[in-house]
Amino acid sequence: MHARDLAFGLLERGHTPIVYSTRLGDVAREIRERTVVVTDNLNTVSVAPDIIHGNHHLESVTALLQFPRVPAIHTIHGNLGFLSAAPKFSRILRYLPVDYTCCDRLIYECGIPEDRIRVILNSVDLRRFTPRSALPARPKRALVFSNNTGSHLKAVREGCNRAGLSLDVIGADTNVCREPEKILGKYEIVFAKARCALEAMAVGAAVILCDFQGLGQMVTTDELERLRAMNFGHRTLKNEINADLVACEIARYDPLDAAEVSRIIRATAGLDKMVDETIREYHEALAEYKTIVRPDLEIEESEAASYIRWLSTEIYNNMSVRARLKTILSRIPVLSSPQVTDLILNLASKVASPRKRRNGAYKGKKNLSRDDRPYK
Repeated sequence: MHARDLAFGLLERGHTPIVYSTRLGDVAREIRERTVVVTDNLNTVSVAPDIIHGNHHLESVTALLQFPRVPAIHTIHGNLGFLSAAPKFSRILRYLPVDYTCCDRLIYECGIPEDRIRVILNSVDLRRFTPRSALPARPKRALVFSNNTGSHLKAVREGCNRAGLSLDVIGADTNVCREPEKILGKYEIVFAKARCALEAMAVGAAVILCDFQGLGQMVTTDELERLRAMNFGHRTLKNEINADLVACEIARYDPLDAAEVSRIIRATAGLDKMVDETIREYHEALAEYKTIVRPDLEIEESEAASYIRWLSTEIYNNMSVRARLKTILSRIPVLSSPQVTDLILNLASKVASPRKRRNGAYKGKKNLSRDDRPYK
């Protein structure tokens, strides 16, 4: 969604965005229908772009290797996990975390210099998510708006029952809704986190931060600035999810305060602001690239080797990463043969195996999860 919104914003400002992904689905079709070029094979791009803007490391590194004289910036969307790791290449001149939790990961886990980091907070398309009518004095309907609902839905439902609220659910793993802007205005209270929470606030619902990772608080004007700096995300979900705590947060419902939260979000978190801030970083990165000594081929080959070494370790140690990467490799045209994909994964495992033994992983030591470690 971030890539879609940014591509539309760039197109409206007269730029020529090109969207690359190894997996093209409904969102890709939506982007293409708006006349933005979409491809799953960079060999189809006959002219090098002015700048590369990556969102996940696999696609970012692919683009860096495809276009060896083009500078890049990279957005970090998550503070955990394989896909949100930050690739380290000399030509990535800016890292753009969407909140200060991700910023901490870049500095303290990935070793990215602070002068290369610019926080650009998440945004909401105000033209899609329009204000609802005024909230009633007492809430009647609540909504769980999340792609991960299984483990916490029972507690939320019980808490809503105690407060006399009906509860509906939308999300990727329950009831897919491709146009949430059309239904959010029907609910007084929305349980959500991160971008989903931001969209619900923009519409004017009272939002309780909640996801399978934990329960946060009702978003109020007093806490809005602090919570937004954390993208209403994982770091805000401090409490265990149980019906008692859910009912307590529902009891904090204040229609006037929720309306003020919505007004502030609409004044400060619009998509246009995010697009303009991103373009500013493009210009700064391009200007800097003209003045620096370009990394030579040997340095870039070493950086690529470090990335592949890290990737091979992730594949070897984490079966979920291995399965996910196998799916990604199968969608790259030149690697679409299952035999070729299996060969790459087996070679990566062989590369990682000696390194794992050297690091003492077979000595019974309890290691931190490698799924979250940056490569070096």
